[in-house]
Amino acid sequence: MKRSNSDQFVHRGEVDLTEVPEGDPGSLPEECLEVPGFIGEVMDATLRSAPYPNRTLAFAGALALQSFLAGRTVRDCGDTRPNLYLLALAHSGAGKDAPRKMNAAVLREVGLQDNLAHHLASGEGLQDALKETPALLAQTDEFDTVLQSFKRDRDGRYESLIGAMLTLYSSSNSVFSMRRRAGGGLPGSIDRPCFVLFGTAIPNHYYDALSERMLTNGLFARTMVLEAGSRGKGQRPRLIEPSESVLETARFWADRGGFDGSSFSSAPKTTTLALDSDAVLAYAMFTKQVERCYEESERGDDAVGTTVWARAVENARKLALLYSISADREAIAVSGEAAEWSIRIVEHQVRRMLFMASMRASGSEFEQLAQSLLHRIRGATDGIAHSDLLRRSKMRSVLFREVMDTLIERDDVVKEEIKTSGRTGVIYRIPGKEGEGSGKEVGA
Repeated sequence: MKRSNSDQFVHRGEVDLTEVPEGDPGSLPEECLEVPGFIGEVMDATLRSAPYPNRTLAFAGALALQSFLAGRTVRDCGDTRPNLYLLALAHSGAGKDAPRKMNAAVLREVGLQDNLAHHLASGEGLQDALKETPALLAQTDEFDTVLQSFKRDRDGRYESLIGAMLTLYSSSNSVFSMRRRAGGGLPGSIDRPCFVLFGTAIPNHYYDALSERMLTNGLFARTMVLEAGSRGKGQRPRLIEPSESVLETARFWADRGGFDGSSFSSAPKTTTLALDSDAVLAYAMFTKQVERCYEESERGDDAVGTTVWARAVENARKLALLYSISADREAIAVSGEAAEWSIRIVEHQVRRMLFMASMRASGSEFEQLAQSLLHRIRGATDGIAHSDLLRRSKMRSVLFREVMDTLIERDDVVKEEIKTSGRTGVIYRIPGKEGEGSGKEVGA
């Protein structure tokens, strides 16, 4: 499979991010999950206790925990804060609970359990929670239900939730003005709110829940989506016990403050990390290349591409901050190593997210059904028989034929008749794969 040259990004040489890989960029490289210090230690503790350990899930949970702990007290020289929206995709039984439970155990031990949230119901509720605790870690399972509710929203409740999330993400280095309540009175404000989302969802449900509106309203671009892949081998479950090293570091951040009170008088002192010379060069070159990708998307009238590439550099700088303070909680600068690590992750994730969105997300119910069938056909190397596809789609036969006829007329799918000893069968393929496996016996 052809890969972008940026997979081997180093800051000493220019890369071409506009060379789009052919097909799926694939899973996040294993080495990207390696972070020294606190994040790595939290991962190790999670993997030891999980019945089904998964490194990607453990990585997402540890990243969210570090993001929350330092969100109001650390920034880089461009006033970038390390608050993240993370979404880990994994199938049922893959171990999504383990990192959530580890984070809860750590925060309970250092007295920050009241800064945890488990459900997001409305924008108003989120604002009220942050007014009480201006640093909040929301660990939400089945996050795709929030997106589905947003698509079907009739009373504006989920519209207000998504709107609040978008504003909070960008207000982490500023002031978030709260809504005005009925009956008058000053609405109040939250100084430098730190809202960190660690959501989990089943992959198919998440991508099917995305609509064109959701892809372009900014939440998709602000969210780092990590796919956990296959479930790992089971092991004997152990007690969820953070190591003393993890707890000692968590207490350090808890003592730094920023978790209680939202007035300016109680705002915590902020440490500013400079960029070393290697990091400055890395981000200068990455910015230049991202701008080329943005312009290419703009010329192609690709609203999703422009939305996602617009956040790429910001997201990389957030990740680099987390890498730096994980390796050394007293860090005074973001290193070139941290910058290159963050750039590699963001470049890969942007391409993966755009690829998956193009494959799965759609704007109408009919198009969702079409994309679902296309996804199944693409996954069948030698094509898929009519009866098998109909059975797996769980669609009524009339609707199934209507969708398939449309895909065939659009040249998205090729229909082949395969003669066997007993009957003539029908196989569906993606164009370009005609004739493969034509000697196989199939059912009609």
